[in-house]
Amino acid sequence: MAEQNSKQQQDTNEQPQAAQANEAAKTAEAKTETAESKPAEASPEVKPEEHKTEASKPEEKKGEKPSKDPKDVELEKAKAEIEILNAALADNKDKHIRLMAEFDNFRRRTAKEQIELIETANAKLLGKLSEVLDNFERAEHPDNNKQKDFDAFAKGISMIHDQFAKVLSDAGLTQLDPVGEPFDPNVHEALMNQPSEKIPESHVVQVFQKGYKLKNKLLKTAKVIVSSGPAPKA
Repeated sequence: MAEQNSKQQQDTNEQPQAAQANEAAKTAEAKTETAESKPAEASPEVKPEEHKTEASKPEEKKGEKPSKDPKDVELEKAKAEIEILNAALADNKDKHIRLMAEFDNFRRRTAKEQIELIETANAKLLGKLSEVLDNFERAEHPDNNKQKDFDAFAKGISMIHDQFAKVLSDAGLTQLDPVGEPFDPNVHEALMNQPSEKIPESHVVQVFQKGYKLKNKLLKTAKVIVSSGPAPKA
C-alpha cells in the first residue's frame, strides 16, 4: 500500500515536467518554421547612373596634389605682382636719388665754371685796360713833354683814345650815335625838341651823350635832341 502511494506520488510529479518539455519543443519548432518561411532580404540595388558615375571617375594618381582654389591662385598672382611692383618702385627711387645728386653736382659745377669764366674774361679785359692806363700815365708825365709840344701831346692822346676804343670794341661794346635816325624811345632818351630845316620831324638832331650796347644788351640809352621839323615862318 505504501509502495502504491509512493508510485502514484512520483507519477504525479513527473506529469508537469513532461508538459513543460512538450511546450518548449513546440516553441522551438515554431521559431524554426518562422525563420524558414521568412524571405531573404534583398540586397540594396545599385542604380546604373551611380555605377556609371563611380566607374567614370578617374583614379587619383598616387602623390598627386589636390587642385587649388581659384581664389588662392588669384591671390598668389596678386602677391607676385605686388612684389614685382615694389621692386621696381625701389629701383626707380634709387635712380631718382642718384639723378638728383648728379644734378646738384652738375649745378654746382656749372655755377663754379661760370664764375671762373667771368673772372677770366674780366682778367683779360682788365689786362688790356691796364695798358691804356699805362699810356695815359706816360703821356701826362712831365719828362715826356719837356718841350711843350702840344701837337705831339694831342696826337698821343688821340692814339690812346683809339687804343681804349679798340679794347672796348673787342670786348663787344658798341656806341650808339643816332644822329639823323628816327627817335626810338627804347634806346634813346629825349632831352628836348628843336626845330631843324635839315632833319625831319621826330628824328635825332643832336646827340648830347652817346649810348652803349654790349652785344645785344643795352647798357645805356643815348641822350638826344629831337627835331620838331622846320620852324614856322613869321
